[in-house]
Amino acid sequence: MPIDMTATSSVPKILLFGKSGQVGWELQRSLAPLGHLISVDFDSKDLCGDFTKLSGLSETIHKVQPSIIVNAAAHTAVDKAESEPDLARTINALAPAILAEEAQKLNAWLVHYSTDYVFDGSGEKAWTETDQAAPLNVYGQTKWEGEQAVSSHCDKHLIFRTSWVYAARGNNFAKTMLRLAKERDTLSVIDDQIGAPTGAELLADVTAHALRQIQLSNTSHLAGLYHLVASGYTSWHGFASFVIDHAQKAGVTLQVNSNAIKKISSSDYKTPATRPLNSRLNTDKVQTAFNITLPDWKTGVERMLTEIL
Repeated sequence: MPIDMTATSSVPKILLFGKSGQVGWELQRSLAPLGHLISVDFDSKDLCGDFTKLSGLSETIHKVQPSIIVNAAAHTAVDKAESEPDLARTINALAPAILAEEAQKLNAWLVHYSTDYVFDGSGEKAWTETDQAAPLNVYGQTKWEGEQAVSSHCDKHLIFRTSWVYAARGNNFAKTMLRLAKERDTLSVIDDQIGAPTGAELLADVTAHALRQIQLSNTSHLAGLYHLVASGYTSWHGFASFVIDHAQKAGVTLQVNSNAIKKISSSDYKTPATRPLNSRLNTDKVQTAFNITLPDWKTGVERMLTEIL
């Protein structure tokens, strides 16, 4: 069915890229009340949403003429990016640059998502927006390049850095832990990487809230880079223990319990891409700018588990 791109002058047109991903799926819900939403993905027929086809992205934006562009598309296969850096750079940096350039021509807002992987993971202090980026892997480097492209080419931009994203839809760490806990007597999970599990639902809702504030204020003073994660933090081991404990309390039969999860270090679990140990992100800026309170990470995980169990 052809995509309807009509809209009245009083209703903004919102163009969403990456509609089928975890964040994109939730954005389809949260953005719908804000205007006439047109959502595309890499395999869309009527409009190009394939981030390897840069000219096609320009054509899509020219055709839609949106007042808001939201980019939920990315190359997120962290280990795979090490062996295909050119593809990761095209999707994570070159394509967002095109979106930013086209948004600037239209005087449109551009929302873009980035990652804690732009940092080197040193120390224990929560990273702020002004801390120096120093990516450890190709994924982090290309996302950093994407951030720079968006901020330099589009004045009216919102960049949300996040971490440890999960959703009820699709695969995620919690689902993997539950599957393995049904198959094995013991599990070994990394305990020296620290961050905040953050739901795609939370990211989508805050995005919509921020855009609504911008619509109401009709100014660009809120443009900029923000850290956006759930409050609190844990390790992957702590995350796994919480998930398994919750599942058992809900009556799910598992072979392993939360006391039988072995703590291991990152050095015990080698991967092609080096992961940052410290993924804590300071969210004071986003909470102040948009007058929000970010919930504890356990709140969103419990909600997700209730949905999938």
